[in-house]
Amino acid sequence: MASRRPPERDIAPVAQRIRLRYARLGRLRFSSHRDFQRALERAIRRAGLPIAYSAGFSPHPKISYANSAPTGAASEAEYVEIGLTEERDPDAVRRDLDAALPPGLDIVDAVVARTSDFASRLEASRWRIELPEVSSAELERARDAFWAAETIEVERMAKSGLRKFDAREPVVLAEVEDGPCAILTVVVRHVTMSVRPDDVLAALRSVADFEPPVPPRVTRLAQGPLDLATHAVGDPFAPDRGD
Repeated sequence: MASRRPPERDIAPVAQRIRLRYARLGRLRFSSHRDFQRALERAIRRAGLPIAYSAGFSPHPKISYANSAPTGAASEAEYVEIGLTEERDPDAVRRDLDAALPPGLDIVDAVVARTSDFASRLEASRWRIELPEVSSAELERARDAFWAAETIEVERMAKSGLRKFDAREPVVLAEVEDGPCAILTVVVRHVTMSVRPDDVLAALRSVADFEPPVPPRVTRLAQGPLDLATHAVGDPFAPDRGD
């Protein structure tokens, strides 16, 4: 029996790759990664962008995503790359896509991809965890117990089943701020079993019996290269801009 071969199609090559930073805010923080994928593909069609497609039996748009925030967390620093069959001005692409997306899914930056090592630049994330009805003093006591521990093992369900991992070692900064409520800002290195804000809260519960009375509000403020001296999270687009 002859093997099946994909149908003959004219597949236009990728002429340009554009990297986008987008925000997921407000009620849209509850949208899943798959929800955003569908919304972006619709927005690309509405904006009339010349998106490139793969070959094969089921061509799909040339879109790649990087390290999405968990459902329920807001974010100001999500990243996606799209391949186009024609060159376009990246700022025009940003404006057109932003206009085609619903409020709360906002395209905030765009650059032409001039390098191939983008994923490796996403070394860490900076998170803000707002804790209503929690005092700063209470949060500071829990944070201090967190710092005093060498390792804090937590559990989370992964695709492969229940996983146990250390939620302490990847955290390089944990600052308590005053505001309308207690705020914990953490910088977390990206490791194989990524440590998320809910894992940090599970670690606080483990070492300090810290249990927020109401659900926290979580926002990713940045992700990118990590300066180990200052714990600052930099701009991953800088090499594409030539900075």
